Amino acid sequence: MNGNTVEKCWTTTAGLIIGLVIVGIYPMTASGAETEKPNVLLIAVDDLNDWVGVLGGHPQSMTPNIDRLASRGVLFTNAHCAAPACNPSRAALMTGVPPYRSGVYHNSQPWRPAMPDAVTIPQHFSRHGYWTAGSGKIFHGRFPDPPSWDEYVPSKTRTTFRDPLPPKTNINGLNLAHFDWGPVPVPDSEMGDYKTVTWISEQLRKKHDRPFFLACGIFRPHLPWYVPQKYFDKFPVDQVRLPKVKADDLADIPPAGIRMARPQGDHAAVVKAGQWERAVQGYLASINFADAQIGRVLDALDSGPNARNTIIVFWTDHGWHLGEKQHWRKFALWEEATRTPMIIVVPPGVRTCPNGTPFGARTDNAVSLMDIYPTLIELCGLAPRDDIAGRSLVPLLRDPTTVWQRAVITTHGRNNHAVRDRRWRYIRYADGSEELYDHTADPMEWTNLAGNPKYASVKADLVRWLPRENAPDAKRERRRPRRESKKRRGR
Repeated sequence: MNGNTVEKCWTTTAGLIIGLVIVGIYPMTASGAETEKPNVLLIAVDDLNDWVGVLGGHPQSMTPNIDRLASRGVLFTNAHCAAPACNPSRAALMTGVPPYRSGVYHNSQPWRPAMPDAVTIPQHFSRHGYWTAGSGKIFHGRFPDPPSWDEYVPSKTRTTFRDPLPPKTNINGLNLAHFDWGPVPVPDSEMGDYKTVTWISEQLRKKHDRPFFLACGIFRPHLPWYVPQKYFDKFPVDQVRLPKVKADDLADIPPAGIRMARPQGDHAAVVKAGQWERAVQGYLASINFADAQIGRVLDALDSGPNARNTIIVFWTDHGWHLGEKQHWRKFALWEEATRTPMIIVVPPGVRTCPNGTPFGARTDNAVSLMDIYPTLIELCGLAPRDDIAGRSLVPLLRDPTTVWQRAVITTHGRNNHAVRDRRWRYIRYADGSEELYDHTADPMEWTNLAGNPKYASVKADLVRWLPRENAPDAKRERRRPRRESKKRRGR
């Protein structure tokens, strides 16, 4: 099915909603639910790119539960992060303040000192009577921003449960910090994400005396890719398919882009060590493990008392490169780094979407993770905020066939921006160098058209979306070197 077409509008799926009411996923009528404030379940996944079934990013990826979630709501096929790094992306999403206004461009810049008065999404919900709770990685770093939550697990000073390590780390022999992959000889129940989901599931199965804002942060597929053996077994390394890569893909990239790609860093090390297939195996295995945990969350919601009145928002903080443009990780302004899977499911009875979101719909309008904050405000009928960026997606949730003339911004480092609309990606670096890609003809971004005068008017139209402000860099965190145990280093 063409990912650029919008499918299954509400008028064609009313029968499915009726069936779901009968079987108990939405056990009350819409009119009964209208009298209550909706709950919100936020599911955040770390470092997941478009390698999910419904986006088709990799033919071998197995994500039946993410696909199942997409079948229940609207899939945004052209969603992008505010920044291709964990800290600035999550800070922007959760505060409504983009990096070019906050100065939080990198992981090393703590966001709360830079924005002491920012009101996060859970804080805004708390002020409107919601119980706010979470577990796992929602904000970046060790602390989950204690003022944002009524309850956090493991605690308000620790965001995630510890993961077990394999008997020996540095399995791939590259000796790069955290850049490792391989199986761990433990059951799922020993993994940190499993413990996070267990607690989240307990909350979903309970009745609550007030509406809840519940955030579930899944750490995998963040590095290192250590998950139980059974997930690796699903992807035999001799059958793994590598990403499509053009050997001279950096030939038309300006020096500023090549510096982001760092081809002589991770990529050269992976290729030299013969680890490319095993790395892809580790990423696929970690995605499949994360998907299994998402399935547990959905099962808990569906079997509990809150299914009829809980909005689900699924997002990932940014994409990930596995050799495309001779680049690994995020930290770049190309499609693989900025594009994120995003799904919103609204049950029938939420007043702003009285029929619920259409089943299995998708839209290729350019949207941003920054849009989640204003969307939730409108869906839940909270007081609007005029100090946040983003645009409510409620019109697209009501009618995914709507076409927006809009572009969204991703920022990596001060004054480096990517502009993405339905068709084009335009990149301008701080030194003024440029890239331009036509996704209709070149979805892999192999041909930089920025220097072709034929596309001058296209560039001019995209340039007008660039932010006029570029805040100075926020203060960076000073970290003392941390000594690791011999066991943790794998010695």
